[in-house]
Amino acid sequence: MMTLRQVEVIRAVMVTGTIGGAARLLNVSAPGISRLVKYTEKSLGVRFFQRQNGRYFPTPEARNIFEQINGVYEKMDDLTEIISKIGRGDLSELRIGSVPSISQVMVPRAIERVRRRYPELRIDINILKIEEAVDYLLLGRGDCVAMSYRLEHPGLDFLPLASGELFCIVPAGHELAGCKQVSAKEIIRYPLIGIDPNDPYGRIMAEIFARNRLDYDITIRARFGTTVCALVKAGLGIAVIDQFTVAHGGYPGVELLKIVEPTRFDTYIAVKRGAPLSLHIEHFIECLRSEMRAVGPGKAASRKADPKPRKEITLRKK
Repeated sequence: MMTLRQVEVIRAVMVTGTIGGAARLLNVSAPGISRLVKYTEKSLGVRFFQRQNGRYFPTPEARNIFEQINGVYEKMDDLTEIISKIGRGDLSELRIGSVPSISQVMVPRAIERVRRRYPELRIDINILKIEEAVDYLLLGRGDCVAMSYRLEHPGLDFLPLASGELFCIVPAGHELAGCKQVSAKEIIRYPLIGIDPNDPYGRIMAEIFARNRLDYDITIRARFGTTVCALVKAGLGIAVIDQFTVAHGGYPGVELLKIVEPTRFDTYIAVKRGAPLSLHIEHFIECLRSEMRAVGPGKAASRKADPKPRKEITLRKK
């Protein structure tokens, strides 16, 4: 029986026709090549080469063996190519889902890092409502989902991503724009956009209002953060939004104000329970977690491109 090393050496001598040529091809010493050829011939009882004037020519009985050796070598080349493609992501697909608040800024930044490591990886991104995530994973449509909160389900596991905070957003030029922070009592003095008590983030703010016995009026309801930001930018009111939607200047034209009351929340990656995670999925989760933790509580994005000094304001009564 021949080892892969013996196959490699015999083929190198066959291709180059000399011991020295085979040694240079394999980047080893010539005596080592010579000894291995002699050992292989002796152990198998087959003479592979005729030696004439320092050159090695295949013997008639070894020609069939050389054809098989070439076949083995070609298979090794194929195996090496497949391994290389897997390393580049060429034969794989990353299928990820995300709730809108994480998909707008955080997911693209994580995908950019994934693509750097796996330049040929195919990627499929789906923006999902929270209630769509369960079927997406359990029916095998995707590999993981970035979630704004954890739900109890026997078929899913939740891996921690990062903590975040809510911010009040106001349009440029608004009388609150110069403030560093704002309280719930101050927020309700202005037309509010998009706070839905049934939404994970909206529930946090609604509980703060309830705890402080503050009545509030939602003048415009909008579910997704980008729509809320656009409405605020248009001057139609102010809003409360998660920091990940507006991280890294993700929505210019609005300014961020820290909310006095605690609004901390946690985010997760949901995966199907028991399903193995590929290297590509693990790397994506690692990249997303890193990006989100980099802008976590206390690390919010700059309030605007050209901040102006804080100014005194007079609160309007309803």
